[in-house]
Amino acid sequence: MADSTRGPFARALLQQCLHARLQVKPAEPGSEAEWVEIQRGLIIYVCFFKGASEEIIPKMVNTLVNVKLSETESGEYVSVLDLPGSILVIPQATLGGKLKGRRMQYHSNIEKEIGMELYSQFVTQCERELTANTKCAEAGVALKHGTYGNRQVLKVDTNGPFSHMIEF
Repeated sequence: MADSTRGPFARALLQQCLHARLQVKPAEPGSEAEWVEIQRGLIIYVCFFKGASEEIIPKMVNTLVNVKLSETESGEYVSVLDLPGSILVIPQATLGGKLKGRRMQYHSNIEKEIGMELYSQFVTQCERELTANTKCAEAGVALKHGTYGNRQVLKVDTNGPFSHMIEF
């Protein structure tokens, strides 16, 4: 899916989960940490690279919410929309890292302000797909997301690592 002459504009890592809990705001004096959580569904880690623009978002969303990774009780693989399952979107700049010597470098990652805007659009479009899907609406599944530019604590229960990376 990535343009082989130009390199990828975005990278996503998909992880099925039975339950996931993400800290979106750390505890501070006088306030507890804030968390979001989902039950069975899909975690989407996403990273944007230099040169990415909003034109890539619809293709990413369509691909990621429709890929058949979730296993039903009958053993059939279906999309998170057909499951129906919840979605947790996590910004993950480290997906853009390249090893140089013994250190990771992130020179190909997009500028923070542009990445933040693309991430916001990505989350919004994923949410639209979820709410527009009749099965998901009837099941009451939700989309939750992390905070762009912050380190976040993640707790995941899964029935297997079953991770997949897709480049755009």
